[in-house]
Formats: sequence, structure tokens, C-alpha cells
Amino acid sequence: MKIAQMFENRTLFSFEVFPPKRTSSVDTILTTLDGLKGLKPDFISVTYGAGGSVVNNETVRIANLIQNQYGIETLAHLTCVESSKNDVDAILSQLQDSGVENVLALRGDLKPNEQPKDDFKYASDLVSYIINKTKNRSNGSFDVCGACYPEVHGEAKDSVDDILNLKKKVDAGATHLISQLFFDNQKFYDFKERARIAGVNVPIEAGIMPVVKKSQIERMVLMCGASLPSKFVKTMQRFEHNSQALRDAGIAYAVDQIVDLVSNGVEGIHLYTMNNPYVACKISEAVENIVRCK
Repeated sequence: MKIAQMFENRTLFSFEVFPPKRTSSVDTILTTLDGLKGLKPDFISVTYGAGGSVVNNETVRIANLIQNQYGIETLAHLTCVESSKNDVDAILSQLQDSGVENVLALRGDLKPNEQPKDDFKYASDLVSYIINKTKNRSNGSFDVCGACYPEVHGEAKDSVDDILNLKKKVDAGATHLISQLFFDNQKFYDFKERARIAGVNVPIEAGIMPVVKKSQIERMVLMCGASLPSKFVKTMQRFEHNSQALRDAGIAYAVDQIVDLVSNGVEGIHLYTMNNPYVACKISEAVENIVRCK
């Protein structure tokens, strides 16, 4: 089922997982999925695993597992910097053979000392290519999702430039959006207002990252530039020397964010699980009736 069809007078609740590291056993992702399946997410997205050949792409393999073994709708990530047109063609063919109908088209993070592929410069180029490449296939087209940045993409000149680029992505055919993580809901509300004014009227899921380890904070802020409101900082400082207390405080903070977002009419919550089913379970239990309330 195409994810765009799920946004019908209800709030979606979805998860993100990532392929195991090359040094980790494949059983680690199976353990994660076993822990998530009972939570009944609307879909699970799989980040792009660039390790190995296109034929053995980890994202495709895990998306296939989620779709067919676990019976959960799947959203496979695909990036410009890791993919040539031939790569994209091969991956799309594998996804279609697996019955996966949903793709998240991303520019992808540039890596030091690694030359990116250059067939697609922007995510909007990849969105357009996927839609045009598959729209006339007998076995069906793809529903293409895009990413958005409540606190402005790090390479955009300003918030206006960022929203204009986002509109290009939607105009190219992205049917819904998933936001980068954020810790200040007002940032998301302000962003959404700017997007709607600019004519970006597709559903936007809010990306929520429960911070359960001190090391996550510095890494996440460095990677995505998310601002840290005083409430969040005080919470982390208060419990940073007690790992269990910090974990529980991080879960509580994420739950508080989700309750506020749902109360204000957000179209969806996309939980960055970090492959931690315990955390996903605790949050899901706390918000199940709230998210599913119509």
C-alpha cells in the first residue's frame, strides 16, 4: 500500500530502523524487528545501507523482510550521493520485485574523502527520476516521500531558500514529507506555517528522536544542527550521570513532544528508534491511545 493513501483523518505512527554495521551480525536487525512488530506501526522506514554491491544492498534486503516476513508496510531510503542512475534502476527493480511501493528520496550526507555519485544533484532530481521512470510500469509505480528540515537545512542560504527547495521536491512529485529530528516543537510549528504559506500542502510527519544516552546529544546536534531548548538541556544535565534515569527522562521528553504535536494536529509521528525496541515500546505504550484517537 502506498503511504500517501494512509493519511485519511488520522495521525500516522511510524518507525525508522537502520541496517546493522558490517561488523555486526544480521541477527541484530531481526531482534529489533521482532521487538517492533507487535507495536503495529503504520510503516517502518529503512535507512540507506551503502555497504556491498547494489545487488546485495542491505536496505533492499531489510525492506523485503519487513514487507514480506513481518507484514508491515515499508519505506526504503535511497540517496543521490550513493546512487548512479543504473544503481537506482537496479534498486527500484529489486524493491518492486519485493512488493515495496514506497521510497524516501534523499540527497544524502556528503562523506569526507569520498567522491559522491553525480547523476542526481538534488533530492528533487531523484524524486522526479523515480516517478518518471516507474509511472508506466505494469507492476506499479512508487509513492515517493521527501525529507524536510524544521530548523533549515545546513546548506541552505536561509529559511526562504530552504522552503523554496522543499517546494521543488514536492512539485517534482513527493507526496508526503518526514522531518529531521527536533527538540523544540515551536520550531516545527513555525516551519510548517512557512511551508503552507509557500504552497507545500502535502502531509508532514514529525521526526522524533528519543535521547537516551549522553553521547547522542553531541552527535545529533553536530549532524543536524537541532537547537536545544532550556527544558531539554536541564533534563539532560540533571540525569546525565545516571544512565537509567537519563533513558527514562529521554523517553518522557519524547512522549511529551508527541502529545503536544498530536494535540496540535500533526499528520504523523516518525520515531527514530535507533534500533532500540525497548525505547520504541515504552513510547508506543505511552502514546498509543493518543496517536490512534480520531
